Amino acid sequence: MKSVSPQVNQNGNGHGNGNGHRKAKGKDVVSQVTHPEPKDGGKLIVLTAPLTEAIDHAGYFIQMAMASLPIWMEGVINKKYPKWRDLEKNEDSSARYMPAGVRLVETSLLREHKPEDIVACFPEDLHKFVGPRTRVVAVSTHNPLGVTFAAGVYTSIFGSSRMPINSHYSRELFESIKASPYRNNFKVIVGGSGGWQITQTNSFEELSVDCVVEGRSESVDTLDLFRKAIRGEELPQKIDVKHPLDREGILFPDSRTTFGVVEMTTGCGRRCKFCVPDLNPQIDLPKDKIMGAVRANIRDGNKQISLATEDMFIWGQVHTDTPFYFPNREALVDLYSDIVNTPGVEQHVLSHSTIAPAVVDPTLIKQLSDLLLPKSPIHFPYLSSHPEKKALAPLIGLETGSVRMAKQIMPSKGVPFHIDDWPSIVIEGLRVLNENNWFPAMTLIVGNPGETDEDTMATLDLIYEMERRGLFAFLIPSIFTPLHDTRMENAKGVTQTKQLNPLQWQLMMKCWKMNLRPGQYSWWGPTAWRVGSIGMWLYKLRRLNGPNFTWPLWMFSGAISEKNLNRMGKIYMGKPLKIKTRKELIATLRPNDWQFLRADNGDLPDGYTPPSDPHKIFIPEVAEPVAQHV
Repeated sequence: MKSVSPQVNQNGNGHGNGNGHRKAKGKDVVSQVTHPEPKDGGKLIVLTAPLTEAIDHAGYFIQMAMASLPIWMEGVINKKYPKWRDLEKNEDSSARYMPAGVRLVETSLLREHKPEDIVACFPEDLHKFVGPRTRVVAVSTHNPLGVTFAAGVYTSIFGSSRMPINSHYSRELFESIKASPYRNNFKVIVGGSGGWQITQTNSFEELSVDCVVEGRSESVDTLDLFRKAIRGEELPQKIDVKHPLDREGILFPDSRTTFGVVEMTTGCGRRCKFCVPDLNPQIDLPKDKIMGAVRANIRDGNKQISLATEDMFIWGQVHTDTPFYFPNREALVDLYSDIVNTPGVEQHVLSHSTIAPAVVDPTLIKQLSDLLLPKSPIHFPYLSSHPEKKALAPLIGLETGSVRMAKQIMPSKGVPFHIDDWPSIVIEGLRVLNENNWFPAMTLIVGNPGETDEDTMATLDLIYEMERRGLFAFLIPSIFTPLHDTRMENAKGVTQTKQLNPLQWQLMMKCWKMNLRPGQYSWWGPTAWRVGSIGMWLYKLRRLNGPNFTWPLWMFSGAISEKNLNRMGKIYMGKPLKIKTRKELIATLRPNDWQFLRADNGDLPDGYTPPSDPHKIFIPEVAEPVAQHV
């Protein structure tokens, strides 16, 4: 029987027309071409991921864009990054790099399978490895159906199709697997953070998926699942596998990962109700294993390293005598120093963090800046004070400016500070970060369950306060998505952009207007945005997003000033906030936490005395006035 797979053009980009698909009688279909049977009957186990999630260049920003922009805007990506489809392969056409999740599955399977039985390849090369001998095709995907936090929002705002670019490529991958003439011989197993999208939408048959795995591939349950698939047994449509409970149970790939991703921690510990990763055990991984994975990436040709974490600042402080929310400065500086000074490491990119540690230990931020800025590939010419205009841009969750809402969905987000001071924590933390050339990407959730106009106004107050103080972060608002297995999975909020009220639309557009500030220093920039925004509104957006979108869009365009729109009663410009200084925030800490403060940061509370024994709880002599704040 002949094999069928996506057509590959002369540039090897896996597309017949540069758009990833072709039209046939008004419908999208996967281009097909006949291929010979793979050598030796193919591989027993084939691992892959969508092209948009496997690429290893152009930085994280291109992947963020492709997770959000609709497929019809792919031309923007093609123009900005004309070589984004270029791939590096080994002589046998296997992938030289793959997402860390794929590499982890590969490492786990190698515990009981021969290397020659397993291959990790790009989607365009599946026909070279999927054959009559193949028993498992395993796919790792983050966003197969485009229903993550940002995807539904921005595809809905900017396009008539709700399908983002990477969802299109995911579907293209599944279509090619489904079309394989050997499909009856193998099982399709899907893992990765996007598997829940398939289970919640019951898309198993549509995508030709046999089983979705939720959990880590190190689990013995995962190995057992692959054994059953190889034997041809029926698989459950969904299986939850166990997460390792300690650092010894976590595996590290000994091969190159996309973007040089090396796992640093699991879990977080702040227990936000909307978060999936925080349901995992809080574990910081051993430095020697981290460094081994770093060296493996460099050995295999990578020049960039990024440590995967939900909060970089907990590393070195998990299960110690010090609470995890007081960072272990020496450990972090030592780890990052060894990474950026490893021969062959030319670039380093930060992953996720929280903002409270910047308030707790500003000196740590400065020391990390001195280490990491020289190796950062990110440049912000109009923001950075670095001689080469380099910057650091971790991902940080802001989520809301409303204290009432924060208490409901993330009461421990600001520890060691009380959530009542969340606006002050954000402003003071961002001040520290900006002073050290950290300009984070900060996520916000719009349309939380039970969100009122007052909550949205409180978030706008915080955004306008940032602007008044000259602070900057890339603000990424998105509609509430009830993620599977979280404590808010059954909660209901806004589900589509037409449900957004004028204040929520204003919040969305104000964030994006502020995001554009660094790019509008040219004389033509503001004019281009005014004309383009109004043109898009007239052409398409007013119909897509309803009347509540109109005035926020005019605000975004800058065609009418915000002061005039406020005077007209069309927008809310926010009220000034009373923000606590770092010293005032430190003074609100519980007295038992004073022993963990670092004297070189200053702003110590009245009555503070350094403890003679750092492991002994210190109770200050003057504690009563402080206790009243707790």
